[in-house]
Amino acid sequence: MDGGRVVVIGAGPGGTATAIALKRGAHALGRNVGVTIVEGKQFLTGQHYNQCSGVLAPPIIDLIEHELQIRFPHHLCQRIITGYILHTARRSIILDGDNEPLVALRRIEYDAYMLEAARQCGIEVIPARVTNLEFHPDRVQIYTESRPLEADVVVGAFGMDEGTAVIFERLVGYRPPPALSAIVTKYHPGDASMEAFGNRIHAFLPASSRIEFGAITPKGNHLTINIAGTRVDGDLMHAFIAVQEVRQVLPYLENTRGSNTSDMSFFNGHFPCGLAKNFTGDRYVMVGDAAGLVRAFKGKGVTSAILTGLRAADVILHKGISKEAFQAYHTANRDITGDLFYGQTMRRLTMLASRLGLMDAVLQSAEHNPILQQALFDAVSARRPYREVIRAAFSPAQLRSIVRAFLGRSASI
Repeated sequence: MDGGRVVVIGAGPGGTATAIALKRGAHALGRNVGVTIVEGKQFLTGQHYNQCSGVLAPPIIDLIEHELQIRFPHHLCQRIITGYILHTARRSIILDGDNEPLVALRRIEYDAYMLEAARQCGIEVIPARVTNLEFHPDRVQIYTESRPLEADVVVGAFGMDEGTAVIFERLVGYRPPPALSAIVTKYHPGDASMEAFGNRIHAFLPASSRIEFGAITPKGNHLTINIAGTRVDGDLMHAFIAVQEVRQVLPYLENTRGSNTSDMSFFNGHFPCGLAKNFTGDRYVMVGDAAGLVRAFKGKGVTSAILTGLRAADVILHKGISKEAFQAYHTANRDITGDLFYGQTMRRLTMLASRLGLMDAVLQSAEHNPILQQALFDAVSARRPYREVIRAAFSPAQLRSIVRAFLGRSASI
């Protein structure tokens, strides 16, 4: 209501989107709603590293400029990504879609830009961590390292931060989403090598049972290299870089433990692959990664965080802040939650096919099969719901094509 107050925990894409949408939406309704963001990271100083690859997927520009009414930070763009090259152990295929390209940038710079945009909208920003919460019938008490706050409702936009998750777990029975671990590093190969690399992301489906997928993403003057799996570590990153198909993409990388890779610091992170439990309740709602509201196989974490932030703000302003009111938030996110089963199914099938060597046949069949090629692009980019991707990729005609390719490969071997 008019005079209400919202505290947003976390200033990532979901947190700033929720805060800005609340402030602008309340103003349009003629209400004075106070919005405060609490964030412990220091974005502008470069003190913190974000384990995100920094690739922003459509329709993010439309969401920022039309829904949030903020100018998109084109000046932060380090590279326009035009497509993908998908690799298995023996084959590769170029996947170029005809849709809006992706934008590669440094995530911490994007977060700093959006946090400043929130300040310009009149949103208070407190540089501190939340240390505890109290839920009362008429308010939420928030304790921070800086000062205590009171709010009518609190928005959890803390991503995969374990410390904040434990607070909600203890108080409201929240359970963080199941997650994959990731190792991220970057490599500076030189200007000539960066030019030769091009503007496509190289995605890898290793036969390893411990690495689900890997990727090499071109940025401004470096390559971001990441792997993901249930328990990946630095040794697995070294092993990934040593794999033949990866070395063919990085022929100038002579020795991952040598002097020419002294800048390859490894960072560990996590990202969700399923839904959190109890991510809404009386006077609280989670957005983005904290809720597990991402595409199950590919992620699109930044775009999903903004989208869910917009939806949370809309429910708070028009439906209410009770557990019952937030059922409208669940309904609004059915496009994400309804596709989770299909995304998880695609993930398991891809992992199994990679380990059995079947993905070679899939890529071979797709070389002269536009329908299957489009399905692969949609799966890698998450441009279409996985329900539709599975329907296209596993139709009887496509399965026959894959079987013929597999039998032909087996006969040649």
